[in-house]
Amino acid sequence: MASLVVVGIAAGLGRATVNLGAALTDKPDIAIYLLLPDEGLHSIEVLKEEENERHYMAESKDGPKFIILKKGEEEWYISHVERLHADANSEEPEAETE
Repeated sequence: MASLVVVGIAAGLGRATVNLGAALTDKPDIAIYLLLPDEGLHSIEVLKEEENERHYMAESKDGPKFIILKKGEEEWYISHVERLHADANSEEPEAETE
């Protein structure tokens, strides 16, 4: 009985690992939350979508951010993050590179 429990837990963990790997590879919209856990992202908007690159406007705990994800050989990675802030004289956000 104990061996069935151990095998069941191992199978469940293996399946979860496969699902997480697929999410990072096939679904970059989910990957952005996993790749930037300290940013406190609570919403994202896709600005530009290409096969190997995606641009996002994301709301974080520090305000709006511009984020670029690129696809490597096997998975997506963060290539650029800019913190955006509004100018006192304008409604348009300005970029501040981190």
